[in-house]
Amino acid sequence: QVQLVESGGGLVQAGDSLKLSCTASGRTSTTYAVGWFRQAPEKAREFVATIAWGSGDRYYADSVKDRFTISRRNAKSTVYLQMNSLKPEDTAVYFCAVRQRYESGAVLMRKEAYDYWGQGTQVTVSS
Repeated sequence: QVQLVESGGGLVQAGDSLKLSCTASGRTSTTYAVGWFRQAPEKAREFVATIAWGSGDRYYADSVKDRFTISRRNAKSTVYLQMNSLKPEDTAVYFCAVRQRYESGAVLMRKEAYDYWGQGTQVTVSS
């Protein structure tokens, strides 16, 4: 089992920045990738970014590329999502998720690929 806790959400204005954290505990030694997803009200959960724990390979949704950066701190089992130039359409609950076995980058953009999920942190961007 892996437990995930997200933090860092909040209410900001358009153009501001936020940094989300996702800290993992439990059976983290077999983690292959950690991803961030988001879900706005009445919308499906969508991919934001993911990072392969060992290689550091990163993948981003087109909507956040050049604005968001995913990074990891192995020693603290923590993954970050630095979000810059935030827009009202970024408003959502942000979730982190862990996949424990190898998978290709394209599949890692699918929420079905992940084994464990956190409870989420709310990000609200006002215009």
